[in-house]
This record gives sequence, C-alpha cells and structure tokens, in this order.
Amino acid sequence: MSPELISILVLVVVFVIATTRSVNMGALAFAAAFGVGGLVADLDADGIFAGFPGDLFVVLVGVTYLFAIARANGTTDWLVHAAVRLVRGRVALIPWVMFALTGALTAIGAVSPAAVAIVAPIALSFATRYGISPLLMGAMVVHGAQAGGFSPISIYGSIVNGIVERENLPGNELVLFLASLAANLVIAGVVFVVCGGLKLEADSAAGNRAAGAAPVPQRAAPRPAELRTAPTATPTLSEETTNLTPSRIATLTSLLALVVAVLVFDLDAGLTAITLAVILSTAWPDDSRKATGQIAWPTVLLICGVLTYVGVLDEMGTITWAGEGVGGIGIPLLAAVLLCYIGALVSAFASSVGIMGALIPLAVPFLERGEIGAIGMVAALAVSATVVDVSPFSTNGALVLAAAPDVDRERFFRQLMVYGGIVVAVVPAAAWLVMVVPGWG
Repeated sequence: MSPELISILVLVVVFVIATTRSVNMGALAFAAAFGVGGLVADLDADGIFAGFPGDLFVVLVGVTYLFAIARANGTTDWLVHAAVRLVRGRVALIPWVMFALTGALTAIGAVSPAAVAIVAPIALSFATRYGISPLLMGAMVVHGAQAGGFSPISIYGSIVNGIVERENLPGNELVLFLASLAANLVIAGVVFVVCGGLKLEADSAAGNRAAGAAPVPQRAAPRPAELRTAPTATPTLSEETTNLTPSRIATLTSLLALVVAVLVFDLDAGLTAITLAVILSTAWPDDSRKATGQIAWPTVLLICGVLTYVGVLDEMGTITWAGEGVGGIGIPLLAAVLLCYIGALVSAFASSVGIMGALIPLAVPFLERGEIGAIGMVAALAVSATVVDVSPFSTNGALVLAAAPDVDRERFFRQLMVYGGIVVAVVPAAAWLVMVVPGWG
C-alpha cells in the first residue's frame, strides 16, 4: 500500500473515532500527524510541525479574546441594539446585512478570514440574542465573504487572475467575480429559507417598533434548550445596555482600529486583536478578568490539530498525488468534475487559494486542447474551492465556530460539519454543470 493511500485511510479513521467516541478531533489529528509523519513519511518533528497553522492559532485566540472582552463589558449588546435600530426592527434583514457587509469588505481588498473575523462575532452575538439559528448567521457571513472574494481588486481575484495569466490561459475577471457572487448568493438564499429566515419576518411583532425600542426576539425554528438563550418577552432594552460607558467607547474604538489595521495597513488580524485586548484588559481588569477563560480553546485544538495533519499530507505529497492521478484521466469532462471535487474536499481543510494554485496548472494540459472552456473551468474551480469555507476545519468556519457565544459548541460543530459536507457533495457538481459543460471560454 502506498504511503499516500495510508495517510488518507488514517484521516478516515480519525474522523470515525472522533465521531463515535467524542474525542477532540484535533488531539487525534496531532497523534495521527506524529504517527504517519514519523513512521510512514519519515519526517522529523520540524517536518511535522511545518503544517502547524501558527497564524490561524493567533487569529482564533486574538479575535475570540477581544470579543470576549466586548461581551463582558456589554459592547456587543450595544452593537446588537444599534443594528436593530438601523433596520427599523426587521430582524430578518440582519443576516442579509451581515452577508452584504462581509461581501463589501472582501470585494474592496480584505482577505476573507479577516472580514469574517471582524463580522462573525457581532453577527453571532446578534443571533444569540434574537433566537436566530447560528448556522444561518454563520453561513451568511462566510458566503457573504466569498461572494465578494473574487472582485478584480480583491485578494483572491488578483491571485487567481495572476495564475491564469502566468499559465497563458484565457481569462475573464468579470465572469470570475460574477460566478462567485451568483453562486454564493443562491446558496445564501437557500440557507436563509431552510434555516427559518422567512419565519423570522413572518413572526416579527407589529408592535414594539417605535424609535428606541427593540423588537420582541424571534425564533427561527424549534431548537434545543441549550440554544434558547435569547430573551422572550421584554420589548425594550435596559438603559444599562444602551448607554455608552467609557469601557464600551474604548472597545468600539478598538474594534474600529482592528478594521483599519487589517484593511488599510494590512496588519495581521490576530496579533492586532491580541494587542488591543491586552490594552483593554490593562485599563479595565474587572471587565476583562474572565475573558481569557472564554477563548475558544477546544476549537483552537480542533482546528490546529487537523490542519497540522493536512500539512503532513502536503509534505508527503498526498495532495499532489491525488491531483495528478485525476489530471491524467483521458476524459476531459470527467477530469474536470473530479478536479472540482478535489478542490472542494481539500479546501474544506486547507488553503482555498493554495489548492487553486495547485489545481489550475494541473488542468492546463486538457484546457490547452480546447475541449473544455478555460474561463468556465477556472470559475468552477474557484467556486468549488471557496464555498466550502463554511466547514469548521477551514479558517472561516473555525472563526464562526469560535465566535458563537452561549451555544452547545459540539452540536454547532456537527451542524457546520454536516452543512460543509452537503456543500462539498453538491456545489462542485452544480458548478461543473453550469460553468464547465456549456464550454465557457
């Protein structure tokens, strides 16, 4: 049995044990990385740790630390109240506001995880207060980020268009952008309906819409008791919640500083968030004392462990081995759909842009023969490799999971994993059918 096949089978075993024995999958993945990396791939400790996502570790810790402080001093409650006022009490519009906000951020140049890191904690806090499904809100944030992610001036768009130009393939920046925008908009619409978005609007109380009053919180659908954390009867928020205190003003300033630092000065989101959290903790230690305990440590272990194992797979050539095997298939349309599925599956655990950078060149040989349109193929790969970022193992999905307050995290993790699996199973085939089969470009 080849080392590459062994590494894939071990990954399957990790999933099975984590699912059936309720063991943290990240801890299992670290053990698997040690075993497979040392015994099968002959990697030393440095080679195994090469895949450890240090940047993602800092982002998860930093962002959840900063927003734990914001929850402790009431800043997130104030932001939720302001959002309700902004949409005149129509709670059902809030998921779409979050979708549009993250889409706008990525379209003008924000890296997708940075936009999600900024918006997700606020969006999930709102979902908790008003009984909106956290899966709905998290999916809207992530799909919003990907909807704008391939604009001609975006990071993802610039990278993919650069790869296309380097490989001397025909390209169309507008088609790439619109394909991603349309795909994520359609998916978001389906999720909105399935997860109870229409019921939010239908159940909205006609009263309690006067200026200064918050609407009666609504429920998207019957949910378990541990997720029912929103208030149910009080139509107005207390003065304590709506007032701006010095600590809240400082926290709002810190959140704005995080946005500016990441989007304007291109600073690291995790390091910036930790720095701002430390400043707030020093100034208001009473508000911040419990914040470190609210950092999503189990999520950090889960994500870092799985991505470390994926790094071992990359080091030993498993991903390239699978891609080259598919690229050598003599039937172009079959090879195209399999490449889309490989892009989706690998991107659910690893870098979306990284896998596109690997798969687009693998598609070059049969694209050059003219049997498949290059523009449609690149667009299908881009969509397939990014819509799966709702997976809890991807950076965006991990940020959503870590940002959700007062939820059963194991249950929410399973929801994200199931939803991510559905996206992996359905979207690549749909993208292939709509974008590749007609022969665009």
